[in-house]
Amino acid sequence: MKAYAITDIGKKRMLNQDYAYMSLDSVGRLPNLFVVADGMGGHRGGGYASRLAVETILEKVREDTEEDAAQILVDAIRHANSCIKQAAQEDERLLGMGTTVVAASCSGGRLFVANVGDSRLYVVNKETIRQVTQDHSLVEEMVRFGGISREQARNHPDRNIITRAVGVEDDLEVDCFFVSVEEDDQVLLCSDGLTGMLEDEEIRRIMTEHTDVRERALRLVEAANDQGGRDNIAVIVVEPFSDEVSR
Repeated sequence: MKAYAITDIGKKRMLNQDYAYMSLDSVGRLPNLFVVADGMGGHRGGGYASRLAVETILEKVREDTEEDAAQILVDAIRHANSCIKQAAQEDERLLGMGTTVVAASCSGGRLFVANVGDSRLYVVNKETIRQVTQDHSLVEEMVRFGGISREQARNHPDRNIITRAVGVEDDLEVDCFFVSVEEDDQVLLCSDGLTGMLEDEEIRRIMTEHTDVRERALRLVEAANDQGGRDNIAVIVVEPFSDEVSR
């Protein structure tokens, strides 16, 4: 397996509130782990929420004795939800903070994915790009119910409003997916700082034009910044079947 993770502040923001974590080694009972978190909640809260989410996810994964990989991810995100809510209750400067989370682990040809919010996971190959996760956002609901088109959603004034976030709800619902990946597939985890700037087809093109995972990740960030870089950008590119390791 080969992977590369990067975050970037973008062109418009003063702080980087995105957080990306990857481990190609086992974490608890998971054979590997990839997490992207995009924080929200003011000058201090957003960055703290995304970092705390990843730290508490790791804490829970390491101690979880559950056998099911998907359930481990779901339990870990719910644990992060409780920890972020508690931190906000203890410090009024952090009230209202929260974060998106998309997390994944791959074993053989099976990919286990869990997400809350609008950070995404894609499976990409030379022919197709497939969004596995479903955005928990206001504009996604509008698209799903026919209120606006996918093209209108990209520039809608409410595109940054998410309907579900880690650290905000008492009883957090976490979406979970099981995906089969083939030898030529790549996996991309990213925040909306990437997908808000680039169409899916442009992401697929960059992912398949470059042979090195590091170069792909860097080119994705560069392309998002070239289109305006309105937000922080987080990217993890994974080749599940590559024997070469890149950190």
